[in-house]
Amino acid sequence: MLARDSQSAAAYASAFLLFPLCSFAFAFMTPPSATISTPSAAMAAPATDAKPHGFLLPIVGGAALAHLLNDMIQAMLPAIFPMLKTSFSLSFGQIGLIALVYQVTASLLQPWVGLYTDKHPKPYLLPSGMVMTLAGIALLAVANSYAMLLVAAAVVGVGSATFHPEASRIARLASGGRFGTAQSTFQVGGNTGSAIGPLLTAAIVIPYGQGAVAWFILAALAAIYVLYRLTLWVKQHGQATAKGLAARHVQGLNRAGVVRAVVVICVLMFAKFVYIASFTNYFTFYLIERFGLSVQHSQMFLFMFLAAVAAGTFAGGPVGDRIGRKAVIWVSFLGVAPFALLLPHVGLVWTAVLAIAIGLVMSSAFAAMVVYAQEAVPGRVGMVSGLMFGLMFGIGGIGAAALGDLADTHGIVWVYRLVSFLPLLGLATALLPDTRKVQR
Repeated sequence: MLARDSQSAAAYASAFLLFPLCSFAFAFMTPPSATISTPSAAMAAPATDAKPHGFLLPIVGGAALAHLLNDMIQAMLPAIFPMLKTSFSLSFGQIGLIALVYQVTASLLQPWVGLYTDKHPKPYLLPSGMVMTLAGIALLAVANSYAMLLVAAAVVGVGSATFHPEASRIARLASGGRFGTAQSTFQVGGNTGSAIGPLLTAAIVIPYGQGAVAWFILAALAAIYVLYRLTLWVKQHGQATAKGLAARHVQGLNRAGVVRAVVVICVLMFAKFVYIASFTNYFTFYLIERFGLSVQHSQMFLFMFLAAVAAGTFAGGPVGDRIGRKAVIWVSFLGVAPFALLLPHVGLVWTAVLAIAIGLVMSSAFAAMVVYAQEAVPGRVGMVSGLMFGLMFGIGGIGAAALGDLADTHGIVWVYRLVSFLPLLGLATALLPDTRKVQR
């Protein structure tokens, strides 16, 4: 009972922790005049040394590979929740609190990192941040108390906060104007890592115990090397490339349009990532309770869902480049609604089929939403990327905490019936302004 009470308090507190992100959005994404004009946008005049280039696959691919390694490490944490629950005798609420500490730590820092580096570039921040992630892995491998688990989760969260805004910026720099394709390629790297993480955890950590978490240090070392190489490219080509891209998209939404867009995006992010949090954090528990699966077998189902998320994410960006971001967002939410409503009422085989369909369809929205926000507020790529990824982690953290509390009280099956209605909030997409009307 005490664990549930403390978890409820943490969930309410996390809502106030997420409030600065929404305030941040209104303060820094809302222009003071009819059209946005930022220091970065002021640099948009064509430079004589800014040579146009096409889609730079080695650079975008390198950013995607680093994202794969980073998110593979992040996905390991919820994948060991069943093991930690047994070894440390934790409640669902305490498990949710671990997820909350990690995700809220990451979410609050990301937009500020992006805003600062928009104005004061710090090329070596990416490999330095991954060093923090490495330290968090080491702490997690040797943690001998619940408090130590929370500290380890917070350290990994700090590493994630420095990674996403800057790595997303690199993907955009190397896009050659194909922003949706670059963002989806970058994001699919992360989703692939999120799918591989539980699989590796089931093979390496679950059979051998908590100490085997240290093997993920190798992934962090590989990511540090990749990010260092990307940093060298940015130092040599980043400024000229940024000027060339800014010259193509110099106009954004007016004040009213940005306010409306921020409100709608917050609603969509809430629906998407609370629902996704129910899978990433509790799908294994749902399968174990409802169908009696083992931990390792349930991890295979989680892998199928996350692999579908990766595939859907990759499709969303290029399609958004062709038909527009709003169309992709419409399909991703309303298309998944019937599958979500059916999931809690079917057997094991159909649960697997519907989970794959949900992952494929719903995941296509995120790249479209990120690029939509970047188009609405040009010249603030780092801040917008940090805000979007920050909202993702913050909402996911609140969702994990609240769903854990509800699972302790009502059961995990009841929770899945409740969250099945969340995709219907995608109807708010109708209120999004059209950014294509304001581009040159």
